[in-house]
Amino acid sequence: MKKVSLLALLFCFFVLSTAVQAQEHWTEGPVWVINYYRTKPGKFDDYMKFLRRNFAKISAEQKRAGVILDAKVLLQPTINSANDWDVAVAYLYPSFGKALDFGQADFDKIEEIAAKHYAQTDREKRAAANDAARLPIRDYVATRIVREVTLKPLP
Repeated sequence: MKKVSLLALLFCFFVLSTAVQAQEHWTEGPVWVINYYRTKPGKFDDYMKFLRRNFAKISAEQKRAGVILDAKVLLQPTINSANDWDVAVAYLYPSFGKALDFGQADFDKIEEIAAKHYAQTDREKRAAANDAARLPIRDYVATRIVREVTLKPLP
């Protein structure tokens, strides 16, 4: 019994010391949720207009409401394959918890902002109209969730 307890204690020490060592190099920061899209041929300008008309205004309102910390549009000028992305839409959240699981209060704020922007309170009708506008001009590629870190200086 003492051997099992000692082995369990050593195992826990090893696992915890590895986790502590891994973070000695950085400080954890906010979390980015990045959605990657590929615009359809000849539709890049149309998608940029769509983003200016909708994403820019809605993300600014979400930022003012405290739902997100920031939002960005990123462009990749060189496409490496037919399945590669050319436009990324990124949202910055304070933590993984906020990025992955909206609370009811945040969900209500997002719904209120969208209803005001699109002048449509019915969520399903709003989604259908939004899909009709964006689906013909771009394809979804992937979503990545990454944490921003600040490197600690070496002694």
